[in-house]
Amino acid sequence: MDSKELIRARKHLSLTQKEAAAFIKVSQRTWQQWELGQRHMRPAFWELFLIKTNYKPEKEKMKAIFNEYTQKDIKTKHEELAELTHKQEQEKNKNKDLKFIDLFCGVGGIRKAFESTGAGCVFSSEIDLFAQFTYYTNYGVVPYGDITKINPDDIPDHDILCAGFPCQPFSHIGKREGFAHPTQGTMFHEIIKILEIKKPRGIFLENVPGLINHDNGNTLATILDALSDLGYNCKHHVYNAAKFGVPQNRKRFYLVGFLNEQKFEFPKEKEMYVDIGNYVEKNIEGYSISEHLQKSYLFKKDDGKPAVITQETKGQIKTLVSTYHKIQRLTGTFVKDGETGLRLLTSNECKAIMGFPKDFIIPVSRTQMYRQMGNSVVIPVIKFMAEEITKTMVSSKKNVKVEELA
Repeated sequence: MDSKELIRARKHLSLTQKEAAAFIKVSQRTWQQWELGQRHMRPAFWELFLIKTNYKPEKEKMKAIFNEYTQKDIKTKHEELAELTHKQEQEKNKNKDLKFIDLFCGVGGIRKAFESTGAGCVFSSEIDLFAQFTYYTNYGVVPYGDITKINPDDIPDHDILCAGFPCQPFSHIGKREGFAHPTQGTMFHEIIKILEIKKPRGIFLENVPGLINHDNGNTLATILDALSDLGYNCKHHVYNAAKFGVPQNRKRFYLVGFLNEQKFEFPKEKEMYVDIGNYVEKNIEGYSISEHLQKSYLFKKDDGKPAVITQETKGQIKTLVSTYHKIQRLTGTFVKDGETGLRLLTSNECKAIMGFPKDFIIPVSRTQMYRQMGNSVVIPVIKFMAEEITKTMVSSKKNVKVEELA
């Protein structure tokens, strides 16, 4: 058994070495030796692992993963690796028609959507170490860290600024602290600072729909005023992911802005509904919820909660949240399957719910996997808008060149 395939399989399943070893009842040390190539894994163990995990390498062509650096490397040599990998990426994308930056990037959902349109990423930033590792594993780039410590002048020129930023009551903070600008002291102010210096032609922002009425509408008004002051003509819209071919009801706020007046309208969704049952796996081990927890907490009341799904379930599930691992009876959705008859969603099921491809690698613990998926964007929704945004910007760029030649 090739050690690289073993590593790829484990990371694809979001298992630690200890968890993977437990599936086939060998020691963690033995598994480590297999991955290091110090010992050869017998075919019988590999077959047992495939059966226990329902992993199918023959049918699913796995993409290459980036594993030159470990999570420890990224933690201890973060700035060095961020600079090195960014230089490589910037060189690779220097001739792209459109370049974008990926702020508060998480595991790169927005990036994946914009890359699918042909745009190239030249800068990314994410403060969470675990998300940085997942981002690197899939894209080969270590995101820079705390955006508040990054000088906007050091960020490469780009055409589109992309960000999914934390929501905060700007106007109240500004008044209370006496800031010169009402957004100061917030993460959105970091976006403003970059826009002031770099002046990209377009912006794409994502947030929760509650932003519209947050602080009695003052938050959104402050955002729009700040962007207008910088010359950006903005429009915003709320989409539900359920209409984009993913089995999840998940509404999100999106804002698109351009420096110059552009003919941009949010495209109408095609309303492609799918059933969650089509994505439910069967005979899964390792995600089970104990019978004690089921009796003492989850089903202590006969009120139809929590939601339980099977392969026959129609419709979409509720919004996947970053705290899903805490097994909450009111907000959680669980699967009728597993050793105890009830289990948590698997890594593959979470990826399907968020629109990630199966070959997206989540090389962190299960708890971190749920946090990362719950905090991410739904890729098909972003891709739907990214196609329209890039089409508008490429068309505008061509028109500018024609006018310059005239």
